[in-house]
Parts: sequence; C-alpha cells; structure tokens
Amino acid sequence: MTHGGRPGCGGETLTSGDVDLDAFTELLTPRGQRALAEAVEVVGADPVAAATRLRRSYDAALTSAALTQAALRERAKAKFGADAARMYFTPHSLEQATRAEVGAHRARRLAGPAGGTRVVDVCCGIGGDFLALARAGCVVDAVDLDPLTVAVARANAEALGLADRVTVREADAATVSPEDYDWLFADPARRTNRGRTFDPMAYSPPWPVVLDLVARAGRACLKVAPGIPYEFIPGEAEAEWVSYKGEVKEAALWTGTAEGSVGSVRRATLLPGGETLIARGAEAPTGPVGRFMYEPDGAAIRAHLVGEVAEMVGGRLPDPMIAYITGDEPFDTPWAARYAVEEVLPFSLKRLRATLRERQIGNVIIKKRASAVDIERLRNDLRLSGDKTAVIMLTRIMDKPSVLICHPSPPAQMTK
Repeated sequence: MTHGGRPGCGGETLTSGDVDLDAFTELLTPRGQRALAEAVEVVGADPVAAATRLRRSYDAALTSAALTQAALRERAKAKFGADAARMYFTPHSLEQATRAEVGAHRARRLAGPAGGTRVVDVCCGIGGDFLALARAGCVVDAVDLDPLTVAVARANAEALGLADRVTVREADAATVSPEDYDWLFADPARRTNRGRTFDPMAYSPPWPVVLDLVARAGRACLKVAPGIPYEFIPGEAEAEWVSYKGEVKEAALWTGTAEGSVGSVRRATLLPGGETLIARGAEAPTGPVGRFMYEPDGAAIRAHLVGEVAEMVGGRLPDPMIAYITGDEPFDTPWAARYAVEEVLPFSLKRLRATLRERQIGNVIIKKRASAVDIERLRNDLRLSGDKTAVIMLTRIMDKPSVLICHPSPPAQMTK
C-alpha cells in the first residue's frame, strides 16, 4: 500500500483486520501471553463460545487480539511449520509472507559460504525472509514503514532467538542506503486498496523506487510475483522462478551476481529437491502426439524453459505455442509430470462423453491449456459413470481444439 501517498514498504495500515498496535503490544505482556495461550486452546471452536470464555478474564480488545493471533498461527503452519506456534502475524503480511522452504533456499544463495553477510531487508513485513537470512548466518537490518508490522517483526526476531542478528526499525524504503550493505533484499507489497495487484507500477514502493534502490546496491534480490511481465525485468538481472511441490510460489530477480553479470539469465528451481535449470536457448521441435504427454513444471514454463525440458525427454511440441510436450519414450524427470496417451480426439462434447462411457471412466482429472472450455461445466455435462479414472487434457493441436485421454505414467524404472 502507499501509506498516505508515501513510497512505502511491505506493511499495512495501523489497524489490520482485528489486529491493532495497542492490542498487539499488550499481547506481548505476561497477561497477554496468558490470553494467547488460552486462545490457542480454543482454535477451531465456536467463535462465540471462544470469545465468551476469554471475556471472563480479559477485555474485548485483548480477547480479539488473542483469538485473531491464535487463528493466524494455525493458518501459518502451512508456511512456517513448527515456527508458527511461536510467531506473530497480521492477516495481509501472512498472505504475502514467503514460505519457509522458499525463504531458506533464497537465503542460502544470498548468504554464501562465509557467513556474516550484511543485508538490508526493505519492506520486511512480519519477517519471514529475515528469519531465514539470519539463520543462514546473515546480519540483517530490516525496515518497514508501518508501526504495527515493525512491532510484529521485532517480536518474531525475539521469539525465535534471532534478535542478536536482526535489527528491525520503522523507516521508508526510499530512505535506505543500500550501498552500505553487502546485499539489498526487497519484497515490495503487492496489494492495493482494491486487493492484490499484478502491476509492478502499483507495488509499494512503486517500481521506479525499487529500481533506484537496486541501482545503488552492489548486489540485490527482489521478490516479485511469478507473473511479472518480462519487460519489467532489469536487463542484467537473473530471473529465478521457484516452485514448491509442483506449485509456483514466487519469482526472484537477482542483480550483481556472477550469472547476471554476463546478461539476463532465466532460471527455474524446484523445491524441496533443489533441482535448478538455466536457459540455454533450446528450441523444441514440433510433431505429432506420441505415446506420452509431459506437463512441464510451472516454474519451467514461467522461465520459458520448455525447450530445455523437451530436450531432456527427447520430446516435441504438438503445438508450437503451447507448453505441452509429447514423446515416444518414458523418461523420468522432476521437471515434468508424464502421462500415457490412450486416445487423441478433436474436441466434441458428444464424442468425448461417448468415449469415456465406452471406457467405463467415471472419474476424471481435467487439465487445460489454451482452451476456452469451462472445466466445471464440462465435468457436469460429461455425466460420468464407471469405476475407472482418467486424465483428460484440453488443448489445441496446430490450432485445432483437441482432447487427449491419458492416465498417469509410473516411473520408467518401475516398468522395466
């Protein structure tokens, strides 16, 4: 957000949902900690009953703060695991916070082998990134414009025993001097008053402010949305897309690295395995659908590495504009899910329904790429019955709407 028109940081307004600064400050007192412990015990219970129970001992503001924090900790387990039980959150900052595994990957790259790297984390939010950086051996100066967010971030550094490596202060990102540090890390807020934004010019701080910080930094890492338009990526940057268990989580733009110094670089990384793939300019041939279809990981697609994945599996593209790969042999790769092709049809609801009925397919996983078909409407219109399962892919093949009936293919070594 812009915080009253100022360039801003990754925080939010003083009052965020059911969290405000005064109530949060009280939550850190011994009395507040007792209220929070009681709130944790009733997470998932009837909200009215839970509030009634806490109101017997605490005022309305502390009751609300404790119940909100307990609920946020429960939600945060998916991103922060066991740490969530000791951390503090606000609703918006939890939504934007980096998943712990992704933050740890980035921190390992940034920290290097020696440790002691000095990092300024602008727009630090509740501190998910600086926690990973501190654990990797960095010394972090974290700033955010919002007083509530700063209080939450400071509490997280203390709660996880990292306050000796992290300093959290209230400041405008535009006032930071990145040249005084080894690294600049920035996670601009990607929300406006109307909700999430995909336009970098609407980030907070705005993109020109971010680029000015980067230009003055020796080395920088920017966390951005996976769908960032390519024209916003600095020419000498390395752009890395990261997926976790098959879901694209973020993109990071790295400047001042050895890779980026030779020109723009595109990279995809898979977590938790840590596999990484760098663009080499491979171009996949086109050709007819073979025995197998490969669906590349989303990070590889975002990084425009479909050609490199096709090369791995000896594959080709049924359509040159669509990121499905086909091949005749079963190759195992973490970069793509593989499906055995049973039938390829021109798309027709009537014919697809009849074919599925003939095959006694009563359950389908529907995937689509470059298809205007509404998946849920199609699922209803198919009127499925039977005890078998299939994967159907809706796509175009040389500009013709098509459907492929497939099933997941087991690892190649299991078929030998």
